This record gives sequence, C-alpha cells and structure tokens, in this order.
Amino acid sequence: MAKEEMGSMKSVSGNEIVKKLTRIGFVFVKQRGSHVKLKKFASESTRIVIVPLHKDLPQGTLHSISRQAGLTYKEFQELFEKN
Repeated sequence: MAKEEMGSMKSVSGNEIVKKLTRIGFVFVKQRGSHVKLKKFASESTRIVIVPLHKDLPQGTLHSISRQAGLTYKEFQELFEKN
C-alpha cells in the first residue's frame, strides 16, 4: 500500500509516542541523548523501539516507529485517536 493511501498523522512528539507505547506494554530501557529505547516482551519475540524525543516527528520516522513496534500504520494512528 502506498504511503498516500495510508494518510498522514497530525504532528506528534516523541514524548507522546513514548506515553502511548508504554500504555500498550512497552517498557523504558534506557535513554541516550535525545533517543529513548523501549522494549516489549512477547511470547516468542522481543520488540525494541527507538523513539527520538523531538517536538514534531516526520512521517517517515512515524512509519519506522510503527514498524519497529510491530503495528500497522493504521493501528499506530489509532493509538493517538484514543484518549
């Protein structure tokens, strides 16, 4: 599916992403500079996500974070639609 078909998200900060990912089971591992490392243990695998703590993340970075988290981009977008 082309990126145009997926739609784009509103402006999202790294801190917002960290909060949303911790709500779905990711845990803080460490921080190095402006990047946070989160980890989620699944039954047979471990997911590691690196999130830059910048104010406005580009769409490409958001796509990369969703892939690292094992979510489709639509599932990732829905995290921000919920309160």
